[in-house]
Amino acid sequence: MIELRHLKTLQALRETGSLVEAADRMYLTQSALSHQIKDLEDRLECTLFVRKTRPTRFTSAGRRLLELADEAIPLFKTAERDISRFSGGEAGRLHICIECHSCFQWLVPCINSYRANWPEVELDLTAGFNFTPFPPLARGDIDLVITSDPIDIPGIHYVPLFHYEAMLALGKSHRLAKQVFVSPDEIVNETLITYPIDRNRLDIFTRFLDPFDLEPAHTRTAELTTMMVQLVASGRGVACLPNWALTEYLDADVVTACKLGPEGLWCTLYAAIREDQLDTPFMEDFLTTAVTSSFEYLSGIGRVD
Repeated sequence: MIELRHLKTLQALRETGSLVEAADRMYLTQSALSHQIKDLEDRLECTLFVRKTRPTRFTSAGRRLLELADEAIPLFKTAERDISRFSGGEAGRLHICIECHSCFQWLVPCINSYRANWPEVELDLTAGFNFTPFPPLARGDIDLVITSDPIDIPGIHYVPLFHYEAMLALGKSHRLAKQVFVSPDEIVNETLITYPIDRNRLDIFTRFLDPFDLEPAHTRTAELTTMMVQLVASGRGVACLPNWALTEYLDADVVTACKLGPEGLWCTLYAAIREDQLDTPFMEDFLTTAVTSSFEYLSGIGRVD
């Protein structure tokens, strides 16, 4: 009577707080999701949540089913992993290279969780800040690259993890600090602080300044996000950083941030892997764990349809 899809739907409704967002999460139309819930309520002869409340307010029956979902769904996932191991996909190597300097915030918890489920997989982590990781990926020297800058290379597939907004970090007393957004011409008199990678791989240049043939007055680099934020806070320049990387500094009132343009500058973070590893069970599960961890530990990001 109660199916796994019903439990997943109720979890999505609890996490999103609305039928519309829950439908998006479950890749269903709102009508299909509403019909699914109504069908379950008819079978159980009870109401599961109070309509037209936000966030969703569940009835006693609905809360009991959520308890079941929280218990049962992890068990199903564990069983699926075990079965994958039985079918011969348990052993392997996963050498990960990070191009995103701020990714340690969610990737380390992701790896810790993954390691517990796949102890047989050889895991390694390296930073690709000072070299181009795609040729080693294509050769098989590394197995996965976290990047926001996909390059068209035969045999390499890009799996989108999440959308995020790149924002301009500013000192609290900066002349632009009160603005909701900045335009490209307002950065020409600034010192732009970036990570130490080629400018043609930085969205602030390729998608914001270069289309208008504009340059900042000066540029300087910093290896770490914390260092960049400290430079910005002390009035040494401005920096383009992911919204989720800025959350803790904005909450602590260390810096402020503006949108880049009235619509904002939205980017996508990808996992680049070789096409021959797409269907490998331990790789599939890592990608699932990566998406789950990112939404658990980061704020301000969006799901990729």
